[in-house]
Amino acid sequence: MAFEKVTEQESHYHHLEKMSIQELLININKEDQTVPLAVAKAIPQIEKLVAVIADRMLAGGRLFYMGAGTSGRLGIVDASECPPTFGVPHGLVIGIIAGGDAAIRKAVEFAEDNKEQGWKDLQEFGVTDKDVVIGIAASGTTPYVIGALEQCRRHGITTGSISCNPETPISAAADFPVEVVVGPEFVTGSTRMKSGTAQKLVLNMISTSVMIQLGRVEDNKMVNMQLSNEKLVDRGVKMLMQQLSLTDYEEAQRLLLKAGSVKKAVEAYEKAR
Repeated sequence: MAFEKVTEQESHYHHLEKMSIQELLININKEDQTVPLAVAKAIPQIEKLVAVIADRMLAGGRLFYMGAGTSGRLGIVDASECPPTFGVPHGLVIGIIAGGDAAIRKAVEFAEDNKEQGWKDLQEFGVTDKDVVIGIAASGTTPYVIGALEQCRRHGITTGSISCNPETPISAAADFPVEVVVGPEFVTGSTRMKSGTAQKLVLNMISTSVMIQLGRVEDNKMVNMQLSNEKLVDRGVKMLMQQLSLTDYEEAQRLLLKAGSVKKAVEAYEKAR
């Protein structure tokens, strides 16, 4: 498929090595400011994808992110933050990267070029037609991801994609494609920059919106967050005090720690009254 590979177009800036530190920072920031505007244009596409994910997950399905390099790492970051933020089980949102866990810290050469491996990696998790698989690739051409999405389609598994070029092969392979065209990178072809930022913003929107649809947020509070450190315990105590109009910090803390979450603590307190 012929398409315009905007992510590989030459930077609008030249002779970066001759710029002062201040000039570099100002110009990078100038380019970064265009990213949210590009994401805004993709909201109708993101909305469709979020809706189908929420439906599948309410019916017992899972969400998979798949990518290579920066894209894969961003998916893993978003997946790994869902349990502590929203109190969902590990394994409900799963990030998979070409080259396996070793590729999280260090690039695994040519891992993204294997068109069969993505589907094999999905099968390790017992992927089914209850799940949703989202392929992430700035270029939209990563064989590892495209191959996995194509196999998902053959097996009736719902798919989405996030790319930063228009009308990409990954979009053609996905049921619900999202295309955020941010334009040429500050450093030509360095998609860890604007493209990576765009992907992170979209992932934030997807996971947060889905978790709200699943009832994991009340008002604007993370009432199901895991109490995994003192900062989060303190935040939970203050949330509990506010919600229940309690004035004794230690009483609220005991109630919270016994229940395990703000939501459960509120339910236990109201049941005991």
